[in-house]
Amino acid sequence: MAAPVMLFRHDPNAVLDYSRDWSEWLADGETITTSTWVVPVGLTQGVTDNTGTLTTVWLSGGTAGMSYRVTNRVVTTGGRTDERSFTILCEER
Repeated sequence: MAAPVMLFRHDPNAVLDYSRDWSEWLADGETITTSTWVVPVGLTQGVTDNTGTLTTVWLSGGTAGMSYRVTNRVVTTGGRTDERSFTILCEER
């Protein structure tokens, strides 16, 4: 069974960071070499970061009442590739 997709509430005027901790999924000694974010039209992607186990994207914008699916794709030192998504629900807060 697939894990539920995480949901975050986001104000259209906010500029916030969203992170994914991959440490439980990574094998011993394995780290993330590449992290790519797929951000839908309507949200604006800012700075991204990758510490080797934690990936982060800064997001802004959006339209109140809309939801957006954001996906993080990673490649590891062990040659594994995977992705995880979360949903941004944009609302005036």
